[in-house]
Amino acid sequence: MPTFRYKAYNPAGSSVAGSIEADSERQAMQQLKGKGLLAREVVEEGGAKDTAKSFSFRRGVSASDLSLFTRRLATLVASAVPLFEAMGSLCDQEENGPLRQALVRVKERIAEGASLSRALAAEPSIFGESYVSMVAAGEAGGALDAVLERLADFLEEQEQVRSKVTSALAYPILMLLVGGGVMIFLLTVVIPKIVVIFEDSKAALPLLTIMLIKISHFLRGWWWIPLGLIIASIPLYRKAMLRDNLRFKRDALLLKLPVAGGMLQGLILSRFARVLGLLLSSGVPIMRALEITGEVLVNRVYRSYLREVMEEVAQGGSLSASLKKSPLFPPLLVHLAGVGEKGGNLEQMLVKAGVAYEREFGTRLQRLMGLMEPLLVLAMGVAVGTVVLAVLLPIFEMNQLIK
Repeated sequence: MPTFRYKAYNPAGSSVAGSIEADSERQAMQQLKGKGLLAREVVEEGGAKDTAKSFSFRRGVSASDLSLFTRRLATLVASAVPLFEAMGSLCDQEENGPLRQALVRVKERIAEGASLSRALAAEPSIFGESYVSMVAAGEAGGALDAVLERLADFLEEQEQVRSKVTSALAYPILMLLVGGGVMIFLLTVVIPKIVVIFEDSKAALPLLTIMLIKISHFLRGWWWIPLGLIIASIPLYRKAMLRDNLRFKRDALLLKLPVAGGMLQGLILSRFARVLGLLLSSGVPIMRALEITGEVLVNRVYRSYLREVMEEVAQGGSLSASLKKSPLFPPLLVHLAGVGEKGGNLEQMLVKAGVAYEREFGTRLQRLMGLMEPLLVLAMGVAVGTVVLAVLLPIFEMNQLIK
């Protein structure tokens, strides 16, 4: 009989851990429930590792491919097609790649008697913990097709947000690259040829021209220093981010940035509310849903506070009262959560809050990009104009001396 390691909450709200023997993960959770424990994590020893480090619904394949697979599977399940047959049909439709290879292995596990959730859990590089937990809840509640439809909708909506951000950043990044390239060309190619004229004249040069000449000499003779610093900073940054305290400080700093910090907070709140509402509506217990949502939020500041929220909820506190204690969660979200708790439709209110924050983020992003485009053009004009002015000033002075 397999042995499962578990983490759970006892009736007093304290976290406990141990191991239990059961025929399946579901039976292990039922045994824990019979002992008065609220299961937080159940993992088979020697089996597939839990995917606590997976912070998204999908990894390894594009969200569009995974959402298409999920919607197709929902259609087949709703049509009462057996899982093994449905998975075989989906394998045939997929092109050769990571997703098809994973689906072939999933089909083999289902043929051996594994449930869909356990078969998917063995592919953590494709199906994250959130995805697997919702599928497991759908299987337990007999509403697998509805849960899969919600998952497909969520994946498509998240891909739309990601595409919106990518499209918005494409123009500024292109402008910076073009502007930087133009400046480097002027300083390393154009300026040195013009400087020869000034050096031969031996006239006193304006301060702006002297600074430009020094920058030009530095870039031509010591260009490898800034390039080396840029290249070395990448592995140093990655190594530094392996330390939790530095990642926490970085995430806290990002939230305090002007303009960008507020937009980032809105995006985090949208993801928090949407994911938590989606998990709850799929039948995932609130403690498990909060834990998974904490992994979805990559910001360490929010993760840290969600642990405190979980402890208070485990001890009998309400979600809205716990969220209200932190300035990280605005009054609108707290109010909607409170209304949902009183009305018994918490998951619906959370989804509404997530949609509201997502729309707000989209509006602010559009306004910011509309303002940034002329500012970038103006900045490029100022930079090029400064170079031109530094070249023309000594020429004007030389003309005055000739006259």
